[in-house]
Amino acid sequence: MDLAFLTPLLDRPGPWATVYLDTDRATEDAVRRRALIDRAAVHRLAAAGADERSCAAVRDHLAAEPAAGSPPGRALFAADGEVALDVPLAGSPPDVAATWAPLPHTSPLVGLLDDAAPACLVAAVDRTGAELERYELGRSAVVGTVEAPQWQGRGHRAPPADRYEWHYRHRVEDTWERTAGIIADHLTRIWPDSGARLLVLTGDVRERRAVHDRLPQHLRPLTVELDGGGRADGIAREAFGRRIASAWDDHRARHLAEVLDTYRTAVGRPGEHGTDAAGTSTAPGPAAQGIPAVVSAARQHQLAALLLQSGGHDPERPVWTGPEPEHIGVQRAELRGMGVAHPEQAPAADALLRAGAACGAEALLVPDTLPGPPGGLGAVLRWPA
Repeated sequence: MDLAFLTPLLDRPGPWATVYLDTDRATEDAVRRRALIDRAAVHRLAAAGADERSCAAVRDHLAAEPAAGSPPGRALFAADGEVALDVPLAGSPPDVAATWAPLPHTSPLVGLLDDAAPACLVAAVDRTGAELERYELGRSAVVGTVEAPQWQGRGHRAPPADRYEWHYRHRVEDTWERTAGIIADHLTRIWPDSGARLLVLTGDVRERRAVHDRLPQHLRPLTVELDGGGRADGIAREAFGRRIASAWDDHRARHLAEVLDTYRTAVGRPGEHGTDAAGTSTAPGPAAQGIPAVVSAARQHQLAALLLQSGGHDPERPVWTGPEPEHIGVQRAELRGMGVAHPEQAPAADALLRAGAACGAEALLVPDTLPGPPGGLGAVLRWPA
């Protein structure tokens, strides 16, 4: 899970009101049920100690929710009388959860969002260009088109039956290659601001492969090719949605396996890191395990991937925090040394997710079926500790 979407939570002090609730309106009694859930959410916030301004901000935000088209669930984060972030959830939380704390309670998002198919940028490609859509939570919206230059259309004439046929076909091939390059360049430009985590190429097999081959190296691991749609005949939404979900599951599993392999290689086996044959100290690789090591890495902006496992006890253990994301420590004195006058305690996962969002890290949930970091908390670092 890329933590960049948590950025709105970084630039204001707490305390924070956090609410997780069901916002599905699909049932017949949805309006009445939603009203009860919304009322319960505000009531629980007040019971947790939230001030009236934050309760009112959450209440007004929920009241403005449209009668149709709502996601199954939402996570709301409010401070200083304003909802700073509203995160749509692909599934409904089992119950209304509300907290009032020094930091936003973000750790449940790792489980709620990690398994869900994320926002995807879909490019339906053919030899004349591409139609671009953003696909999220089972819904799609057109976000633009890419058209080949006007001379592209001449490639659709019947080829002349004379000695110029080879030149004609050569020009058509060159036209297709130029179009693929134009599409790849456009996708590369808009990708950073798209909010997508997976690039899906569909449409004509030959043309989408040509686009794939022209993408930059950093974008290719995030790109998949899927059958099921094109500019002419459109996309069969339900079947295509299933293909996207399956492609995301495969991509996520591969990525988690790669990160875990990097983590295990870096930390090594117990006793592995010591001295080499020449007597030189062999320091651990770019990874950290346990609260002290991960907290130290977060303070130095070293986090690349934060690993959390729900069965462990470390994610919920308290650490000391201050106003800034790098204000994090195991001992209160550490925060005092950073100039924080009034350190406050927060669950380690919430504090580390805030620090990770500030330094461009990602967070991954390790299933209980896989061997994860001891205590349920570890990290892959940007450079060795």
